[in-house]
Amino acid sequence: MQLDLSQDVGALTARIVDIESVSGDERALADAVEEALLPHGHLKVFRDGDAVVARTDLGRSERVVIAGHIDTVPVAGNLPSRVEGDLLYGCGTSDMKSSVAVMLRLAAGLTEPNRDVTYIFYDCEEIEAERNGLRRLSLNHPDWLAGDFAVLMEPTDGLIEGGCQGTLRAEIVARGTRAHSARSWLGVNAVHGIQPILATLTAYQARQPVVDGLEYHEGLNAVGVRGGVAGNVIPDECVVTVNYRFAPDLDLQQAEQHVREVFAGFEVRLTDGAPGARPGLTHPVAAAFTGAVGGTPRAKLGWTDVSLFSRLGIPAVNFGPGDPNLAHQRGEFVSLEKIAASERAMLTWLS
Repeated sequence: MQLDLSQDVGALTARIVDIESVSGDERALADAVEEALLPHGHLKVFRDGDAVVARTDLGRSERVVIAGHIDTVPVAGNLPSRVEGDLLYGCGTSDMKSSVAVMLRLAAGLTEPNRDVTYIFYDCEEIEAERNGLRRLSLNHPDWLAGDFAVLMEPTDGLIEGGCQGTLRAEIVARGTRAHSARSWLGVNAVHGIQPILATLTAYQARQPVVDGLEYHEGLNAVGVRGGVAGNVIPDECVVTVNYRFAPDLDLQQAEQHVREVFAGFEVRLTDGAPGARPGLTHPVAAAFTGAVGGTPRAKLGWTDVSLFSRLGIPAVNFGPGDPNLAHQRGEFVSLEKIAASERAMLTWLS
């Protein structure tokens, strides 16, 4: 499938949306992106798996990285795309194929940007971190990610969102004693034993710390319960899975310690975690970006790959046309004017 990068950015978005690219099955879209970029002589184009990287090499004093993932969550009867007024509906319109369209238009049209630019189109962002295409690139080709500043074009509704929250998942275990349900008094029911865990979560007061001038809102919530052996057995174990979204003034170790303190007296098993990233808006290149884009930056309430850039020592922000509140919804959509406005803002910054 071919992409015409001379198309209006809204029409290009629709074309990209209609190339299905659920996580792990991005090959068709990666092929189309690579094919569309190769003819542009001002770009050097590289590929690793289903990640495509295009770079200018003009000898500018600064290099910026603009990154976006090409995968989506599973389709939910929301393809092909359709337009109603100013709104484009379809899987991935907001998260984040509208941003991919903006990136492709910039890559093709900006032959003499005021900074050298690296455009990264990567796979497998919406699934487990081990398969994340940007992570793979950082291991296989760290030089491809090098830069003074990065913009991750995650959906932000056209506003700059600084940093990101960290995320941690843990299992909180209630123990009991197994018995026949006809003689339940001979056992201790572990499912009943999770009541204090749930009460703790209900009473939990989440922090709202200000980090580098931006206010974050944490959350600690149950996201799953697992227990029970059979219909005639008193269970001896019940597990509550919790997700802690923490502000970037904590590292992963501090976040884990907090969860252990909250659930003191229970067995706590850490199953997954990723650190957040501080906003980094005081960096001169970030300040220039903020000045060009305008608006009042806000905190990113969620985890994004800004975290990876932060760990690489590259200050980064989130900025894209999609509305993050619509991500992953069956009725996902994006405003065509917001896509065009994001393209204009990026052109203002890079021209």
